[in-house]
Amino acid sequence: MQEKPTVRQVERFGLQRKIVANMTTESWREIPHSAVLYEPDVTEFWAAWQALRKTPQWQGISVNTVLLYACTLGFLAAPGMNAHLRYRHGTVSGEIRQYESINISMPATLPDGEMMTLNVRGCETRTLRGLSDYVVDLHRRMAGTSIDDVLYDVGWDNTIKLLKKGRIDKILGRLLGTKIGNGPINKFRGEEKKTYKALPATEKLSKRDLEQGTVLISNIGSVYRGAWSPPTLIEVIPPMVCALCVGSFTEKPGVVIRADGSKTIEPRTFLPINIVFDHRALDYGGVAPFLKRMDAIFAGPEDMEQWLERTPAQFGNI
Repeated sequence: MQEKPTVRQVERFGLQRKIVANMTTESWREIPHSAVLYEPDVTEFWAAWQALRKTPQWQGISVNTVLLYACTLGFLAAPGMNAHLRYRHGTVSGEIRQYESINISMPATLPDGEMMTLNVRGCETRTLRGLSDYVVDLHRRMAGTSIDDVLYDVGWDNTIKLLKKGRIDKILGRLLGTKIGNGPINKFRGEEKKTYKALPATEKLSKRDLEQGTVLISNIGSVYRGAWSPPTLIEVIPPMVCALCVGSFTEKPGVVIRADGSKTIEPRTFLPINIVFDHRALDYGGVAPFLKRMDAIFAGPEDMEQWLERTPAQFGNI
């Protein structure tokens, strides 16, 4: 008779894990996912970045922020990716809402190692320096935030929206979930709560900073830098219709076409990006303009120096 395996520890879901579990379950239950593994040759782009990052004006700007800016240029060329879907299964009816503003949902690591998705708003209106300062400030405010308090506010707002839609079933399920199987909820109480509530908005995150954006980008390459682990799938979180998962810059053999048309194999740098979309709202043809714009950026990064002073919207849909 086999012995039962020894349980090392049991960890019940806290608020953060409850939210992740609910959103990802809803994603896989409701969304027909389609995916493209895009793996561009970024050798010239990487070399340009390595040179620029050593100059004084580029100090403090991360490659993650550079990629956010580049992807924003791509979304301007493919506006169908920057959208929300409203769909009614019973009547097979729906609508797709494309947005002028590009608000990127970006997962970030909390001090305790958990992940939380922040909303980087108005990316199309920010210069690279402005975008970098905005992201740095989000992380600064995150360090002074009671995550459970702000998540509780987000959850309450969402419950009110469900009530307005008549989704009593979901509300009852949530109420039951607060009583059964909860992990610790680390909300401030008493004097601590008063002190925290008195903090100005400039010193902590608000529920607005955690609201869903119009498109999602997750950079797993920043978690394990240099790892050759191309991302193969990521959830599209409703009502968004698109999500990107960025891997690590990786050197491997690549085919190079010389000026005379001959070919050779050389060490090249590649960047795997998994692009996943809701097939109810988007087809591959809607993603292709994004790929073409990114190909142009990676192959000819001459405009990068202008990114410090110009917003993506000023470049327009080239």
